[in-house]
Amino acid sequence: MEQQKLPNGTMIIVLGILGYLCCCFAGLGVIPSAIAFFMAKKSEKIYAENPEAYDNAGQIKTGKIVALIALILNVLMIARWIYVVATGGVDTIQDAWEDAMEQIQNAQ
Repeated sequence: MEQQKLPNGTMIIVLGILGYLCCCFAGLGVIPSAIAFFMAKKSEKIYAENPEAYDNAGQIKTGKIVALIALILNVLMIARWIYVVATGGVDTIQDAWEDAMEQIQNAQ
C-alpha cells in the first residue's frame, strides 16, 4: 500500500514560522501560531488512527513544536504589553521621546 502525506504539513510549518516572526508585533503572531498548533493536533489524530498509511508524521511533529514555541513567545509578548500599559510605561517612553526631541531642537 502506498503511503500518503498527512494534510497541511507544509502549511503548519509556514504558519508556525509566521507566528514566530510576528511575535514582536504586540503578540499578533498568536493567531497564525494557534491555527498551526490546532491543525497539527488534527493531523496527529488522523495519523493515530492509521499510522501505516502516512509517511510525513515527523513534519507534523516539527510544525507542532514550532507552533507551540511561537505560541508561548506570543503569549509572553502579550503579557509584557499588558504589564507595560498597566504600569504606565507607555507614558514614560513618550516623555523620554519628547525630552530627546526638545534636546535636539535646543542643540540646533
